[in-house]
Amino acid sequence: MATATERRTFDSLDPATGEVVGTHVIHDEAAVAAAVERAAQAARWWAGLGFAERKRRLLDFAAVLTRNLGRVAETVRRETGKPIEDAKLETVLAIAHTGWAARNARAVLGPRRVSPGLLGVNMAATVEYQPLGVVGVIGPWNYPVFTPMGSIAYALAAGNAVVFKPSELTPGTGVLLAELFAESVSEYPVFQVVTGLGETGAALAGHPGVGKIAFTGSTATAKRVMAACARNLTPLVAECGGKDAFIVDRDADLAAAADAALWGACSNAGQTCVGVERVYVVAEVYEAFLRELTERAAALRAGKDYGPITMPGQLDVIRRHVGDAVARGTAVLGGTESIRPPYVDPVIVTDVPEDSPAVQEETFGPVIVVNRVADVDEAVRRANATAYGLGATVFSRNRRRATALARRLRTGMTAINSVISFAGIPSLPFGGVGGSGFGRIHGADGLREFARPKAISRQRFPLPGANLTSFRRSPADLERVIRLVTFLYGRRRR
Repeated sequence: MATATERRTFDSLDPATGEVVGTHVIHDEAAVAAAVERAAQAARWWAGLGFAERKRRLLDFAAVLTRNLGRVAETVRRETGKPIEDAKLETVLAIAHTGWAARNARAVLGPRRVSPGLLGVNMAATVEYQPLGVVGVIGPWNYPVFTPMGSIAYALAAGNAVVFKPSELTPGTGVLLAELFAESVSEYPVFQVVTGLGETGAALAGHPGVGKIAFTGSTATAKRVMAACARNLTPLVAECGGKDAFIVDRDADLAAAADAALWGACSNAGQTCVGVERVYVVAEVYEAFLRELTERAAALRAGKDYGPITMPGQLDVIRRHVGDAVARGTAVLGGTESIRPPYVDPVIVTDVPEDSPAVQEETFGPVIVVNRVADVDEAVRRANATAYGLGATVFSRNRRRATALARRLRTGMTAINSVISFAGIPSLPFGGVGGSGFGRIHGADGLREFARPKAISRQRFPLPGANLTSFRRSPADLERVIRLVTFLYGRRRR
């Protein structure tokens, strides 16, 4: 835990009760700079341990997290208001990702030989991935363990030190993660936490000693973080919002589709970047699907089946979206009366115009827009017609058609006959396109995101008559190479 140079503080609150969960210091620019300097020293030591020892330490950290699962989940529950079971689930997923990153870092990032090609027949070529040094992670509040650990664990496995700025709504969770990590790595501050408000995150993003920033949050905030990073040409991986579509094909298992759509839309009170916000149903099964969905949704109750809206200001966005959708479409379940701060009961609205805020903007609440389409081609066109491109879902019994639809969707991830399943598979990359951000966490791509490729070429023996990088090169030397290239590539393929 870093030390603030000033003693300003802020409180984290239980969004369900308003009670103070904890009081935390606001780390100013000087405190953030000190944390980065300590991290730089720690990074050199951590990188020097090598893959095997880092693997051992990270697997031990995974064991520490597992043994403290209840403690971590309770902290998440108090700071976010989500049910304890959901807090445990996200912690379990974070543990699985930590283990995968630890076990696979060497295979993904370690040195490997590559072919030099015929023109380099006398050369040996290798590529390896080296740590960036210090990685800054700016995390969200909706999944305060799972989401930041998707960057933290992979950055650590790649050999970097991490300075983590958790959301001001969930600072206690971030502090606890760093405390638990110190049980496995106590020699140097390899994983530090700086708490605070926007100024703290800006100081981290703008520090020249940070090798990369991993940011999760809104598209608007991502642009401000990018501006701070630009001052030092600091690279950024940005995981922003989404407006994920859910397509129901004519041959889909409607009961399974309705169950998945409801969970994807309402779990965590709809506060999920890859949550279901739009559902497009082929006309032949539209009415039957809507009945299934509505019956299931009517049995849900905020405060019992899922928690409150964590960020109070989001209630205004939800109210605006629901009000417009109901006015321009048809309310099937609930409406603006479903909003009873800090809770929002499920809302289902149909026949909502595609230019409605509830279709085009991220709602981040338990609101489902269900629209009828003539066929899956129309569903894909509508699904792709927003600025976002994070995740999507397709339900269809035809595997070939479902896979083809998944490929046509302009998203970073698509689940078939399941919902948000890609997030729980550590070997798959996670990230979006367009307004949903760029770069990837998780999987091999996530490990490479926190490393820099290093190319090394070595001459194994001199090749007579082919020394092209010398002023003593003769015309005949070049002519021989041209003849070889002509032989290899000169024939056109028509």
